[in-house]
Amino acid sequence: MVSGILWLVLLACCAPTCLSTEDLRGFTGTETENKAVWVTAQAEHVLSSRLTTLFLPIIYIIVFAVGLPTNALAIWVFLFRTKEKHPSSIYMANLALADLLFVIWVPLKISYHFNGNNWIYGDGMCKVLVAFFYGNMYCSICFITCISVQRYWAIVSPLSRKHRSNRLAVGVSVAVWLTIWLITVPLYLYDQAVYVENLSIWTCHDVTRPSQRKIAAGYFLTMGLLGFIVPTVVCIISYVFMLKALRNSMADSTIAKKRRKAVVLIITVLVMFLVCFTPSNIMLLVHYSLLLREATNNLYGFYITTLCLASLNSCLDPFVYYFISEDFREHVKNTFLCRSERTVERMRVSFSALKFSKKSNTYTSESRNTQSSEC
Repeated sequence: MVSGILWLVLLACCAPTCLSTEDLRGFTGTETENKAVWVTAQAEHVLSSRLTTLFLPIIYIIVFAVGLPTNALAIWVFLFRTKEKHPSSIYMANLALADLLFVIWVPLKISYHFNGNNWIYGDGMCKVLVAFFYGNMYCSICFITCISVQRYWAIVSPLSRKHRSNRLAVGVSVAVWLTIWLITVPLYLYDQAVYVENLSIWTCHDVTRPSQRKIAAGYFLTMGLLGFIVPTVVCIISYVFMLKALRNSMADSTIAKKRRKAVVLIITVLVMFLVCFTPSNIMLLVHYSLLLREATNNLYGFYITTLCLASLNSCLDPFVYYFISEDFREHVKNTFLCRSERTVERMRVSFSALKFSKKSNTYTSESRNTQSSEC
């Protein structure tokens, strides 16, 4: 639904751009003597259109308004409300952290787009923004993959100790963070902020210098293949095997209802993953392939819109936690009701004592009646 609306608005905003026959070589241009770039008329149109100066920042405002509180709440629940840590909660906490680190930089993108795609914060800050934007997007993909594999183990091999190992989950999480941050280093090695002379603006990541075309294209093509294609294949395989295992257990009517809910949830998560990340990464591969070959590229408006679509995933993830975990739902409810852990524990103890006392009274009453009859 969301993706359909995005595409319709995109077509309305970019129709003149997409129909233009003027050559645009990967949203680069002609580099001048003072290291500025002179872009084509089509590039000028996209950089000054309502798509980039109005539609995109509005979507990013929604992402920030929803993603910041929900991911902060998720981290609070996972760190301070969940006593018994297990691999799934560890991966979900890391996913929430990746989403939060993504969301906190979104105000800079909002400011940039509302300012007519004019970056006023310097090249260093632009490099940090781009590194966090892509780094945390691929971090999210990796942790969703980890959750998929862990759930596959839990369903297919419930007696295995591997899927219950917190040490393994922590080790994998640390490895993911280190790997992602290391592979974002190349983003700091070439200019992200580029001065567009014919528009008199500094763009951030939107225009690539012709002299740096190969390093940018090589980097993002590698990231698209290793950071998206490989995890996506792993996710799809994991979910297919999970669905097969759940379908085989449907014969037992006592657990069939729970299994159906699990199947619906699995399909929902997989569809959400594919809808959010597939368009952006496919367009990323197309865009940088055209840039590398210096071929005509009239799809840049679609590319940056699909990146915006990918950012919606950071809003949707917390709601997935809510539906996946019953404990998470209870912790969220207790947090909103301002119940401390002690209060919740006392309520549980009181409830257990009440149930025990009722059973005890019933037993005592029955035993007394038996004794009187014997007398």
